[in-house]
Amino acid sequence: MKRVIDKTVNLNLIGVNGNAFMIMGVFQRQAKREGWTKAEIDTVLKEAKSGDYNHLLATIENHCEPQDEDDDN
Repeated sequence: MKRVIDKTVNLNLIGVNGNAFMIMGVFQRQAKREGWTKAEIDTVLKEAKSGDYNHLLATIENHCEPQDEDDDN
């Protein structure tokens, strides 16, 4: 699956409640923390909601790239 925008957030969805609204909320909060614009967040969420639950999960997951705590980034 292609990214809607060429950005990712530092977020690991493992352990997040599987509820679609919870997944979108966690993504949205992290994106805000990382300085994403409202338009960027809305673009990803709009695409995520354009299909079924699996599409939503794949879209959000595709815009998440968890960083190891040991990385110097």
